[in-house]
Amino acid sequence: MQWFQSSTSTSTSTNTSTSTNTITSTSTTERRSLMDTHSAELVVYGRELSRCGSTHHRVRMVLQDPWIPLKSSGSGSKVRMSKFQSVSIAIAIAIKLTKNYYILPVPWQGRGFSLENKDMTCLLGFLIAVMPTFLMAAEAATFPGRTFPGRDFPGRASTWNGYVRHDFKVGGRAAIVVSPKEAATGRPWVWRARFFGHQPQADLALLARGYHVAYSDVADLFGAPTAVALGNRFYATLTQEHGLARKVALEGMSRGGLMIYNWAAANPEKVACIYGDAPVCDFKSWPGGKGLGKGSKPDWQKCLDAYGLREEEALTYRFNPIDQLAPLARAGVAILHVIGDADTVVPPAENTTILETRYREMGGSIQVISKRGVGHHPHALPNPRPLVEFIVRNCREAGADRTGSRDFDGNVILRGTLANSRFVFEREQQGHVAFLGGSITEMHGYRPRVCDFLQHRFPCSKFTFTNAGIASTCSTTGAMRLGEDVLQKGPVDLFFVEFAVNDDQDARHSECESIRGMEGIVRQVRKHNPNADIVLVDFVNPGMLNAIQHGKTPLSIAAHEAVARHYAISSVNLAREVAEEILTGKLTWEQYGGTHPAQAGNGLCLRMIAALFNSSWNGVVATAKRAHSLPAPIDPLSYDHGALLDPTRVAIASGWRTEVPDWAHLAGKLRRRFRGAKMLCADEPGATLTLDFHGTLIGAYLLAGPDAGIVTGTVDGTPFSPVDLHHRHSKELHYPRTVLFAEDLTPGKHRLLLRISHSTQSGGHAARILRFVTNADEEQPQPQ
Repeated sequence: MQWFQSSTSTSTSTNTSTSTNTITSTSTTERRSLMDTHSAELVVYGRELSRCGSTHHRVRMVLQDPWIPLKSSGSGSKVRMSKFQSVSIAIAIAIKLTKNYYILPVPWQGRGFSLENKDMTCLLGFLIAVMPTFLMAAEAATFPGRTFPGRDFPGRASTWNGYVRHDFKVGGRAAIVVSPKEAATGRPWVWRARFFGHQPQADLALLARGYHVAYSDVADLFGAPTAVALGNRFYATLTQEHGLARKVALEGMSRGGLMIYNWAAANPEKVACIYGDAPVCDFKSWPGGKGLGKGSKPDWQKCLDAYGLREEEALTYRFNPIDQLAPLARAGVAILHVIGDADTVVPPAENTTILETRYREMGGSIQVISKRGVGHHPHALPNPRPLVEFIVRNCREAGADRTGSRDFDGNVILRGTLANSRFVFEREQQGHVAFLGGSITEMHGYRPRVCDFLQHRFPCSKFTFTNAGIASTCSTTGAMRLGEDVLQKGPVDLFFVEFAVNDDQDARHSECESIRGMEGIVRQVRKHNPNADIVLVDFVNPGMLNAIQHGKTPLSIAAHEAVARHYAISSVNLAREVAEEILTGKLTWEQYGGTHPAQAGNGLCLRMIAALFNSSWNGVVATAKRAHSLPAPIDPLSYDHGALLDPTRVAIASGWRTEVPDWAHLAGKLRRRFRGAKMLCADEPGATLTLDFHGTLIGAYLLAGPDAGIVTGTVDGTPFSPVDLHHRHSKELHYPRTVLFAEDLTPGKHRLLLRISHSTQSGGHAARILRFVTNADEEQPQPQ
């Protein structure tokens, strides 16, 4: 079931709004198609008659199918409901959701149920009459609009400590899932990597809290790449086919430490936290026995075989858990170890102590509980409370105990709160909503649909909608132009940002560059307005789609989501939702529309964003705005002082000029937005200029056409490597891009000397600079 509130008007909205692009409201027919859930049996539409001048509202029920799904012991069981019961449920739910709203007469296909807001006796009587079906609807609404095949798990069912245990196989390997009596919201789970059932105190306590406990038998693989691949398949089965939470708590006992850490290093975005119990963190310690530990010769040979290594190769192997902590630290994964300080099997000095030291140096969060005088056994703690509280707390903070939106199974992630923007829109009846990104933002796609949704949800609000999408641009360019294109227009109340596709296919950014750009954008927005709510939207291209369908997270999405987690920013992972819907046959890539989504793709994006807001805005309005926290940056050199510099500030030695290029006589296409722009231009080798600036980098935002050349130069007398301005898309287009001449400079004043090189890869020597870019010193803001 979906709940939407929008105006009854079928014409274009007449509320005053401003935007850099004209926004036309979608038609009533299109809006209804966007509202329909792709698999819902019952839809309730809420449509306002007028929230500004009247308290009268109307609730409209549309019955798509008289079958209503109910939870039961059998997979996919359904109970047939009459039309009267279905409509009764709809009205009861509408009354529940609208809370203090009045209900007016409701026609339904010529047969209606009328409730006058003045007739409370009628209302109360009706509620009593429909209460039984309302309770059934509440049960059905536990997972509205989406069902998971095989929810009760396949294989043989038995009991384990009073809970239902399921034994089956995944990838030919034995698998176990123990189900709680009632699953907690979001279906959280803990994945034990070894010795299922041994010292189960924590597992039993988590089952009592509604967690599933899972186990996959890869014991003889010692965390080798084959084990990680099997783990990927096991994880995909439990999350995609059985609806368990997207983030899992990992539990590694003894040799299980190799498995949990190696899998986590490959999948940091899927990990809520790690609990290691006397865990092996380096196979040279155990089973190798190459240090203080006893080792195990038979197991050492099995380990070598699993990894395909000779012993001399194993001794220099650099992919043990102690060597792969950086991805976990960047993802903010919390770790807890329980060890015995007298352990001679898995000596702490060769395992936990090294891991703890390195993880802390990386800024990671790790806690170690050391049992004095205890060896390798007994494992765990007699009282599991510290372990359970650690797992529950971190699952909750990581969003692993909720999906954010149950309609989209973890691909809509509510982090922190979006209450500030709702307060502004509803209480102050105004709002500045800005969109920053590439062509997906610039085009008439998801952005105008979101604007229309907000305008209809808050019909009394006067919105300013800023479209700061520029085709082909990446997060680096976004961080540099954010101030001029967005922040100079006033504080932003709600900010949408998308750069996953362009950071991947256009800029081909490294992880570092993707983080620096996105983090710079986030920090600038929050410094400008600490109350600003931010939503990250991850779109997808064919290469990224293929990676997701093979269990991998595209680099740009992983980097951007790391920033979102660090700053508690909500995100809409449209990329993963599209990949999953294609795999399950609900959608095709052609229907979605490709890299630039068509109506179906943009409609799906809107439904996900609407689900995010419905999840956040389902309570009472906040009484005041609260500033979001601004933690220390992930990367101190992130572009949180990104700025554009006026090219007229340069001192020209020779060959450069400021002009509007004569595009009619230049080869290559030009986008309309740049047609009348003045630029700093040169097209002869040896053309030279100098520029004084403050900051930690210097570069240029420019147009690179078919004749783009190569530039060389120095910063403070230190030469930088030649920079080829030509882009692979420059052959037929004057392509907008940002190039960096020098970065990681010390804060302070610097001088750039820039020269057109005699070398070229394009046959031309042209440079057409729109603006120079820098990451300015905070104490020395750059003049524009």
